[in-house]
Amino acid sequence: MLRFQYKELLWALAAVPVVLLLLFYAWRKRHQVLKKIGNPVQVKQLIRNFSPANFWIKSLTAILALGIVITGAANLQRPGKADPLKRKGVDVVIALDVSRSMLADDIKPNRLEKARQLIYKLMEEMTNDRIGLVVFAGHAYLQMPLTTDHSAARLYVQNASPDIVPTQGTVVGEALKMSSTAFINQERKFKSIILITDGEDHDAEAIQLIPSLAESGIMVNTIGVGSPEGSLIPDPITGSYKKDLQGNPVQSKLNEAFLQQLASGTKGTYLRLNQIPEAVTAVSKQLSTIEQTALEDNSLREYDSFFQWFLAAALFLLMLEFFWPERKWSIA
Repeated sequence: MLRFQYKELLWALAAVPVVLLLLFYAWRKRHQVLKKIGNPVQVKQLIRNFSPANFWIKSLTAILALGIVITGAANLQRPGKADPLKRKGVDVVIALDVSRSMLADDIKPNRLEKARQLIYKLMEEMTNDRIGLVVFAGHAYLQMPLTTDHSAARLYVQNASPDIVPTQGTVVGEALKMSSTAFINQERKFKSIILITDGEDHDAEAIQLIPSLAESGIMVNTIGVGSPEGSLIPDPITGSYKKDLQGNPVQSKLNEAFLQQLASGTKGTYLRLNQIPEAVTAVSKQLSTIEQTALEDNSLREYDSFFQWFLAAALFLLMLEFFWPERKWSIA
C-alpha cells in the first residue's frame, strides 16, 4: 500500500491555491494600472508583443512545479518486494516510574538504576516481542511506541530520569491508561503491561482501571522496587535529602499491597525486585502464559521511495517555465 513518509509536509500544499489567488489578484491589478496609464489604443500598441496565454502558461507551470516539489518532499513510498517480518510474540509496554523517590538507595545503586538493569535483561529475553516504553511521575508520557527495535528501546531506558518529567508524583493510574493506548491491535490477548515502581502513592484511579484492563485482555505484571522499611530520598538540588513542609526528611517506602492488588486483578504477577536473574525468570514465565500470535511487523520493513521522480518532474517544469517566453510567438 502506498504511503507518504512525511505526510505532515502535505499541509504545505495549501500554499498552492494561495499563490494562485495572488496571481489572479496581480493580473487584475495589472489591468487596472494599464487603464490608468493613458489612451487604451496607445497602451495596447505598446504591449502588442505581450501574450496573456504565454504568461498564464509560465505562471501555472511554476505553480504546478511548486506543488510537485512539496509532494516529492513528503516522499511517496510503497512496501518493498520482501514480505513483512513474521514472528511469534507478545506486545509488552513497560511503564517505568521515574519520580524522585526512585532515586532512593535502599537497593543499590538506587531504585531507578536497578530498574534499568532489570529492563535491559528483560529485553534480552524478549527477542520475539514488541516493546513499548512509558515513563511517569506526576504525568505519564509515551516515550517509545511498540517496536522490535530493542536497541532503540535501550537508549530510551538509558535516558529515563526524573529530569524528563517536569511534574513530580506517582500517577500509576495515568501510566496504566497511557500504556493501554499504546497497544495497536484490537485482539483481547497477547498484551501485557510491566509496571515498575515503588508504588509510593496509593492511586485510586489505578485500582478503578483494573476491570477495564482485564476486559481488554491486558495482563498487568507489577515489579516493586525498594523496601517496605523505606529510605530517604536524595535531593539533587540541595545535595541533601528531600523534606516535607515541616522540615522532616521524607521516608519513601515500597507499597507492596497496592502493587499486588493491581497484578491480581488481571491475572498478572507481583514480585519485589531483589535479584535481577530471578525477576527476569519470573516475568518471562508469566508472559509465557499469554497465548502467542503470529504478527506482521512493518517497523523494520524497507520501502521504495519515489521522491526523485517528483523532483525530476518539477525540475523539467521549472526549466520549461524559464525558457517559455511571455512574448507572442513570431514566425520568421
